[in-house]
Amino acid sequence: MPVPGGVEIKVDGPDVSVKGAKGTLERTFDSRISFNVNEGVVEVARADDGRETRSLHGLSRALLQNMVVGVSEGYRKDLEMVGVGYRASLKGKTIELLVGFSHPVLIEAPDGITFEVPENTKISVSGIDKQLVGQVAADIRKVRPPEPYKGKGIRYAGEHVRRKAGKAGVTA
Repeated sequence: MPVPGGVEIKVDGPDVSVKGAKGTLERTFDSRISFNVNEGVVEVARADDGRETRSLHGLSRALLQNMVVGVSEGYRKDLEMVGVGYRASLKGKTIELLVGFSHPVLIEAPDGITFEVPENTKISVSGIDKQLVGQVAADIRKVRPPEPYKGKGIRYAGEHVRRKAGKAGVTA
């Protein structure tokens, strides 16, 4: 796997540290997987060809790739709110959601995550850790997931919500 310019990878046994323009990520991998950095290329090797070791090999390579992309470019998830009166506002590092409950829902940004609210019905979650960005976006969506009858709720940008027909009129 090639390493882009401006990204520095340090390997200390199973511990790998990736440093780039946006920050630093560290992760401890399984001891059956080894990493070798030579002239801007990272080689991922496995100790044996067992079933579990082969799956760990692909997982470790993908996780390392996500770390490299995260510190060089970052990750971003966009959400949109659909519903009358549904809106979001940013108050410091906290996002306030008005989604039809009797009270506003406050969500605090964890370390390494930044929120943006470009419009009052759009939310953007960004950071360098792909897993954390996805988890925070999923937690926001979980506050009011899109429902299948009118499509109201919080959804990912571009997400298609399958709609149901609803009640049919009964004739007697």
